[in-house]
Amino acid sequence: MAVQGIIGRKIGMTQVYAEDGRAVPVTVIEAGPCVVVQRKSKDKDGYSAVQVGLVERRKVKRVTKAMKGHFDKAKLPPCRVLREFLVEDGAEVKVGDKLSVEIFAPGDSVQITGISKGKGFQGVVKRHHFRGGAATHGSMFHRAPGSIGSSAFPSRTLKGLRAAGHMGQDQVTVKNIKIVRVEADKNIVVVRGAVPGANDGYVIIRKK
Repeated sequence: MAVQGIIGRKIGMTQVYAEDGRAVPVTVIEAGPCVVVQRKSKDKDGYSAVQVGLVERRKVKRVTKAMKGHFDKAKLPPCRVLREFLVEDGAEVKVGDKLSVEIFAPGDSVQITGISKGKGFQGVVKRHHFRGGAATHGSMFHRAPGSIGSSAFPSRTLKGLRAAGHMGQDQVTVKNIKIVRVEADKNIVVVRGAVPGANDGYVIIRKK
């Protein structure tokens, strides 16, 4: 298959046992099935890619008129999640083609993209790993940021200063993740280690 990726949903973490008896931490992902919704070409769009939609058990109830027309043109039911994957310009991929976990095999190395867990407003120690001050008697500087700017010049706080603020809810990509198991009948991919995001969060799995 020319498309080297798929959309999935993180189920959670568990562990499996290797042949030598070691416990291996793994993440279980329900990946696909997906369907090609749109084919983009260099001549018309400036680049060659496919737009892929995740087919879920839950029916999509609320669809904007623009998206309804988009899916009606493809003669497909609406999908809640759409993502693009680059393909070669002459790749034989057309609208309506199905994608499944069968494009992966145990031992494959993939990269997985997800949205990290949102942690709300956090201080500099947790957000940026500041060391903080002495945790001793008499100290009044424990988890504060310290100096945030010059006094005489430029007499202001410079942009980009690491400070307290909203933490998490960012797009994170982890690379060189090994696939441990593929269960095509259940649309399940088991990968070694942790994957960004909370349980039930959407992730993108791409072949390297």
